[in-house]
Amino acid sequence: MGFSIALIVFSVLLMMLVLMHKGKGGGLSDMFGGGMQSSVGGSSVAERNLDRITVVVGLLWFVCIVVLGLLMKLDN
Repeated sequence: MGFSIALIVFSVLLMMLVLMHKGKGGGLSDMFGGGMQSSVGGSSVAERNLDRITVVVGLLWFVCIVVLGLLMKLDN
C-alpha cells in the first residue's frame, strides 16, 4: 500500500518537474509559446539543479515500480 502511494506521488512530482524544464526548441514547446529565447545563454545553476532533481525523482519512481512488481509477483 505504501509503495502504491509513493508511486502516485513520484508520478505527479516527476510530471511537474518535467513540465518545469525550459524548451530546447523544435518541439511542442515552440508550438505553445515556449520558443522565445531568453538573452541568457547556456545552462543556469537553477536549470542544472532542476535536471538533477528530475533524475533523482525519476530513479525513485523506477525503484517504486520495480518493488511493486516484485511484491505483486510474491503475492501470487
